[in-house]
Amino acid sequence: MPPTCDIFCAVVDNYGDAGVCWRLASQLAHEHGWQVRLWIDDPQPLYRLAPDMAKGPIEVRHWDAPWPAVDPAEVVIEAFACDPPAEYVAAMARAEHQPVWINLEYLSAESWVASCHGQASPHPRLPLVKHFLFPGFDAATGGLLREVDYEARRAAFNESAFRAEFGLPPRQVDELTISMFAYPHAPLPDLLTALATSERPVSILLPGGVQRTSSNGAVNQFPLPFLPQRRYDEILWACDLNFVRGEDSFVRAQWAAKPFVWHIYPQEDDAHRVKLDAFLDRHPAGNVLRPFWHAWNGWRRLDWQAFAASLPDQEVAAKTWRETLSGLPNLAAALVQFSGERLK
Repeated sequence: MPPTCDIFCAVVDNYGDAGVCWRLASQLAHEHGWQVRLWIDDPQPLYRLAPDMAKGPIEVRHWDAPWPAVDPAEVVIEAFACDPPAEYVAAMARAEHQPVWINLEYLSAESWVASCHGQASPHPRLPLVKHFLFPGFDAATGGLLREVDYEARRAAFNESAFRAEFGLPPRQVDELTISMFAYPHAPLPDLLTALATSERPVSILLPGGVQRTSSNGAVNQFPLPFLPQRRYDEILWACDLNFVRGEDSFVRAQWAAKPFVWHIYPQEDDAHRVKLDAFLDRHPAGNVLRPFWHAWNGWRRLDWQAFAASLPDQEVAAKTWRETLSGLPNLAAALVQFSGERLK
């Protein structure tokens, strides 16, 4: 029998935490046959990310007080150190067979990640052991999430049909199509000012929830409805340049193999800058990307012209980087293997 699995998710970053957990739950259920319950403290993001979730094999439960009396699953995944309820942990300790307890950490390109991946941490009071699994960008980590049908979906994507579906005009000659998904403090006005003088026509696609802002000149903005998570990839495929934020869309932009700009989730004392630079150190176009990415995250002045001139080179690097990532573990499969070795 396939194992049972409980995933715990505390929503902190809007759709990011829910998005990663739903994507993992979907792969475990659909591709590996696991029996998955997703415990989430704020189910609202899922109503938009996965509006048909009730039809699927994943059982979504509201993580709320008082905690219900439930038997713990064989594999327990806490996303991003969210700490399952004390009552649930106590039930894990009472179980006849100790569950495989995994803390799935945030994605980081920092060098220390590989040495921590898979490490065990005994509970200070209970007969339980928690293991830390890290997504990452080398073979010594758990790799990244990607569905088994991703390449087939990408190959079948029709940009003209996508544009027609959402009332977008046909692509113009030499048009630069951009998707915009960023935190509110992004220097978007500065970018729009620079784009207004572009010699190329510019179309900016605004995923659902992103507000249109004033622009002029060569720039046209097109709001899109909020698409289910599985269709967000289509926006990335339809664009020449993708602005993304957080973790989930950051990973999807890399699989899309298009030039992209990352708005990293801000942390105190600019701790996120170390994480951003660690990724740039790995990326084949990191030195080219660094000035503009730093500007987009508020650390220097925006220079769109220099960045735009490098887009052809970025396109080549993006494809090279995707091939590198394709050789890494698939995070869902790595988690299945890790758990299976401990369930024997």
